[in-house]
Amino acid sequence: MEYDIGKVGRVIVARGFEGEDVYAEIESIAAKEGIRNAAVVIVGGLRSGKVVVGPENPTGPIKPMFRQFDDAREIAAVGTIFCDETRPLLHLHGAIGRGDETIVGCPRGGATVFCVLEAIIFEIEGVNASRKIDPELGIKLLTLGGA
Repeated sequence: MEYDIGKVGRVIVARGFEGEDVYAEIESIAAKEGIRNAAVVIVGGLRSGKVVVGPENPTGPIKPMFRQFDDAREIAAVGTIFCDETRPLLHLHGAIGRGDETIVGCPRGGATVFCVLEAIIFEIEGVNASRKIDPELGIKLLTLGGA
C-alpha cells in the first residue's frame, strides 16, 4: 500500500436541492474552490441513479455492472475527490435504500437529489495525489507522489 500524509484544510458544508446532479454539483464546488484533494461524506435522498454494483468480470479491463432506480431512496455515502489532468473527480461509494431493498456501490452512472442532500467536503492539504488511467484495468485510479 502506498500512502502520503496531509492535514485537513477547509471544511465545506453544502446542501443539494431536488433534481440536482450530485456529481456535477460536488465537482463544481471543488473546482470553484480550488480543491484538488478531499474526503466527502453525504447523507440525504436520491431521486434516481445508476449504481456500479461490481465488475462483470473480476479481471481487466473492468466492465462495470449497473443497477438503476427511479423511485426516491435514502443514501449514506463516503468518497474522495482527486483531480485528473483537467478537473476534480468525485469517487463515491454508499448504501442506497428504500424499504427493505438496499443497493451498495458507486452511483457514478448518475445520481439526482431527492428533496435534500447534505455534503461535507474535507479538503486534504499537503498530499501529492491525482487520478490517472491504469492501462491494465482501463479506469482512472488514485496515484500518489506524482508518478
